Amino acid sequence: MTSKKSLATSLVSFSTGLLLTLSAAGGATASPAKAQDPVQPQIASTTLTTSTAADYWTPERMQAAVPGDVLAAKAVARQVHVPWQVSKGNGVAGLTEQGSFTKIAGTSRKGKTAPLHKDEAPVDHIGKVFFTLGGANYVCSGNSVSAANKSTVSTAGHCLNQGPGAFATNFVFVPAYKDGAAPLGKWPAKALYAPKEWSSDGNIRYDTGFAVVAEVDGKKLADVAGATGVVFNQPRGLTYKAFGYPAAAPFTGKTLVSCYGKAGNDALNPQFETQGIPCDMTGGSSGGPWFVSDGTDSPLGFQNSVNSYGYGSRSTAMYSPYWGSVIQQVYDRAAAAK
Repeated sequence: MTSKKSLATSLVSFSTGLLLTLSAAGGATASPAKAQDPVQPQIASTTLTTSTAADYWTPERMQAAVPGDVLAAKAVARQVHVPWQVSKGNGVAGLTEQGSFTKIAGTSRKGKTAPLHKDEAPVDHIGKVFFTLGGANYVCSGNSVSAANKSTVSTAGHCLNQGPGAFATNFVFVPAYKDGAAPLGKWPAKALYAPKEWSSDGNIRYDTGFAVVAEVDGKKLADVAGATGVVFNQPRGLTYKAFGYPAAAPFTGKTLVSCYGKAGNDALNPQFETQGIPCDMTGGSSGGPWFVSDGTDSPLGFQNSVNSYGYGSRSTAMYSPYWGSVIQQVYDRAAAAK
């Protein structure tokens, strides 16, 4: 299990060697990264009222919140090359199977198999995000990331914007969440940021967003929960450890879990340019962080993406958007916001 302190401590010790590790991975086992749309991106954002968001999220509302992955399902369904249909509550992306599965290594999960996740102790900077979209309350996952403002949270784009459509309201980040408790407080967002490729087009390639949260009791998020570094434009095919709070069956959303493995391309829809790792996390895990691993089942590394989507309730893979220059510039804007 990962302790609350081990991830932050490992990140500090690992940061010096990260670039050397990534360079070695690129030369030995990973194909070179392709630049992601080098043109200047358009960034969408909104400001939010923070005075009522924390009080809005009572324990009852948090428990009743719908896993937000159904929002990603709509974007996937518009762009897929295989006949999936949107169905609320089924799988990481809310998709039901209409044909055979093609997963990482060409496998699918049939019947009872060994789990592809591991239970984790709470980690201070990883938590849940709760938000309202279209009159409904949703839940996803998120992570406190290093930023000049010490107040930036990463999550999936569909966890803060309909893609395409409106931004969320009542957005809060609850770090170190466990069993309905908010031991480090509820941090209301004062601004939300997403690539316009997501907010205007719902393009799953850009399914990432960042929230800037307000101070709580005069303190900044990173000073209370800590924060992890981020990296962009890295080689494909690295090894990752991903975290999230899956809430759809068979999970309850009460505790943190992780998945680990070497990333591979989405063979069903290569036009997404996404990567996946072996994972059976379900709805609610969207937006949880992907950390570059040192090649072992450990959380070493900087964050390099987020949980985005899977294919059905029996999915054996979790896919993430490639963090290239577009997403980097969205992060830069959020991290510098006052």
